[in-house]
Amino acid sequence: MIFGIVGKPGAGKSTVVEAVKKRFPTDEVAIIPMDGYHLSNEILISQGKRDRKGAPDTFDAARFTQLLRDVKERENIEIKFPIFHREIEASIEDEGTISTEARVVITEGNYLLSTDHGWGEVAQHLNKCFYIEIDDEIRLQRLIDRHIRYGKSPDEAKSWSLGSDETNARFIATTKDLAGGVINL
Repeated sequence: MIFGIVGKPGAGKSTVVEAVKKRFPTDEVAIIPMDGYHLSNEILISQGKRDRKGAPDTFDAARFTQLLRDVKERENIEIKFPIFHREIEASIEDEGTISTEARVVITEGNYLLSTDHGWGEVAQHLNKCFYIEIDDEIRLQRLIDRHIRYGKSPDEAKSWSLGSDETNARFIATTKDLAGGVINL
């Protein structure tokens, strides 16, 4: 079973996933954060997209989709995937693992329900996907605080949150009606 948790930047996706994870025996659940599929800063710079990191076209959607396909089709094989680290703004390959014992996989990210920018096949690999709804003022403050925590100045954090992140948030909101359920925080 693969479940998705989708929401705007700062909505609380990781927090919800961790709460759900605690309801299962440790060896039976695996978590796949979509953020591991950020394109590298070097690629984004070469494409002129570094200032939009986090936008739907700044991820390797095809590779993420292939991972979900592999999870659906696997039989007693361990699967590795990259994990994104905010403190270095980069992903580390093969850091995440889906063990052979995992029966439930939860993936979280912004674009799981998108049909644009190469994300169109993701939803077909999910058994169900939930959209997180949260007050935008609370979400934006969390987002600004997170950017500051990971090294941006308060002005940079606010500018990024209200700029690139908010553009992405409006795009993500268009996918809400495609979710199988809504989680209100």
